[in-house]
Amino acid sequence: MPKIRHIVGIFIVLSTLFGCWQSGKEAQRWSIHPKGATSFSLSRDGRFALLASDETDIVLWDLVTNQQLAELGPQDPNANPVVVSHISDNKRYAITATAQNFAVWDLAWSQSQGLWSISDGIIRDAAISNNGEKLVLAMSNGKALFIDLGTGRRLEFLAHRDKVNAVAISPNGAYVLSGGNDHHAYFWDAESGQIINDFAYDQRVKQVALHRDGQYAFVSDGGNRAVIWALPSGEKVSELDIFARQAIYASARFSDDGRQLATGTPSQRVELWDVQSGENIGRWQALAQPDTRPPSAVVYDVAIDPTGRVISGTSAGIAQAWLTDAQ
Repeated sequence: MPKIRHIVGIFIVLSTLFGCWQSGKEAQRWSIHPKGATSFSLSRDGRFALLASDETDIVLWDLVTNQQLAELGPQDPNANPVVVSHISDNKRYAITATAQNFAVWDLAWSQSQGLWSISDGIIRDAAISNNGEKLVLAMSNGKALFIDLGTGRRLEFLAHRDKVNAVAISPNGAYVLSGGNDHHAYFWDAESGQIINDFAYDQRVKQVALHRDGQYAFVSDGGNRAVIWALPSGEKVSELDIFARQAIYASARFSDDGRQLATGTPSQRVELWDVQSGENIGRWQALAQPDTRPPSAVVYDVAIDPTGRVISGTSAGIAQAWLTDAQ
């Protein structure tokens, strides 16, 4: 009996702690790929989802009507797994990437614009501009590779001294934010390659994000430092008030008005932050993928919809909408 009481006591404590950690509630759920996704990206307004998995080809989903809009097929003839995807700010185009090739899609027509191979490194992240022609790749060889498909121009940004982990591009394709294992994030001009801001960290930079109007940059490392910076001044606006010992972010996105930042982690956490203060104003636990041991899920992407709900998309193949206590 004492052992049983001890186990029950631990369960109650853990339940209480979880209840204190999570704020607000789940408002809606979409089980799109129940067997899991290798990539999951959301449109800026949280309406569209682009998913790829080992079980099915790339699909485009409308979360408002809760229906599949298109099956885009495999990215390449060998059906290599898609590990990275990104929808342009205007929702018209998307880029998907395997380790060594990438495809650009016109989502309005559900058509591929072409497939390109990369031979001198592994693709770790990708982002695409509104015209579907300007894009940037984060590479394992330390390059941030900017490509203009319209003109064929290719710029290799060589300031990083180690693997580039994350990239973001402005909607017009004029500016790029890149972060890497060399403990630096650089905000740079995509036309000239000139560095505008250099954000130095003590650990490897894991995640970056740009506000759509160019007001802010978000940069987080592999430890416990996540900072919002003003652009182009490079002044610190706020640092996220993180309560965990270690917080690594797998995704991040600013609200359109620049007042809030949504983030997702490799360990199911979805959070909402006040940009000016860095205070946490919402936190939730996304559903885990059942067949993982222990059960877990990577929050591949986050968005804030027009009603203020935070939308998350995870490796469990599930999208969820979240409400804060204030909502």
